[in-house]
Amino acid sequence: MTIKVNGAAQEIETGLSVADLLVRNKVEQPEMVSVHLNGEFVQRNRYGITALKENDEIDFLYFMGGGA
Repeated sequence: MTIKVNGAAQEIETGLSVADLLVRNKVEQPEMVSVHLNGEFVQRNRYGITALKENDEIDFLYFMGGGA
């Protein structure tokens, strides 16, 4: 099935969870990433149980600190 990850189409197998997608996309430091799925943030404790569906739109958001 096809989903969009950070704006780019990606073919994935049926039954993948948000957690599986993080692994598949080799996301470093997944504990520092927020996931936006179809306009809603996914709670981190639900990554493993949130199944992806055809045409879902997922954004990985990386929050960085910094400044003076």
